[in-house]
Amino acid sequence: MESQIIISLSFFAMIFGIVFLFIRKKERLALIAKGLDASIFDSRKKEISALKWGLLFVGIGVGILIGKLLVVFTTLDEEPAFFSMITLFGGIGLIVFHQIARRLEDKEQ
Repeated sequence: MESQIIISLSFFAMIFGIVFLFIRKKERLALIAKGLDASIFDSRKKEISALKWGLLFVGIGVGILIGKLLVVFTTLDEEPAFFSMITLFGGIGLIVFHQIARRLEDKEQ
């Protein structure tokens, strides 16, 4: 039963991906044909986005680790320990990203 669900979700994800890439390609070609600014293709934005996701996932990983330590060394239940630490450290990761992005923007100006 689970394999049927996974196959169905994979199929719809594949169709969505193909349609998304096709539409994205048409949008890019239309921008180039009209001679508009191609700054949306800037790879710098992709690097900053990767930094954001990286810091978020590092924060989540640290949150899982600290949550496990709380479960082992305290009397705190699993659910509150993991949930609170994942959200706390994930949020801290995003705050750190915001500070780094702000400094990068200040350097560029």
